[in-house]
Amino acid sequence: VQVVESGGGLVQPGGSLRLSCAASGFTLSDYTIGWFREVSGKEREAVSCINFSDGSTWYGNSVKGRFTISTDNTKKMVYLQMNNLKAEDTALYYCAAEDYPRSTCYPDFGSWGQGTRVTVSS
Repeated sequence: VQVVESGGGLVQPGGSLRLSCAASGFTLSDYTIGWFREVSGKEREAVSCINFSDGSTWYGNSVKGRFTISTDNTKKMVYLQMNNLKAEDTALYYCAAEDYPRSTCYPDFGSWGQGTRVTVSS
């Protein structure tokens, strides 16, 4: 099981970024994929999760209405579209995979990528 993130970078407040998560070594339909973020000195925070068995999604309160999780099952990709970015969205963003359908989105998934850094600054 492997997930690899990409798409981070520097963006001005109010701007947009799309993060990508490439999945390999497993069948997406059996899994839950999540996006999490971490700021130095703080606990890892759940951003968004998607349960592939029923398509249900979850978003953290701080990103609702601004971030959207989506998938391309044929390419085994999961995306996080981030709009109206704020300085407080600055963090290291991780993609993670869990090998069963989950209804919760906690940062205790089994497989993690290396992270991609997002910096929101003018």
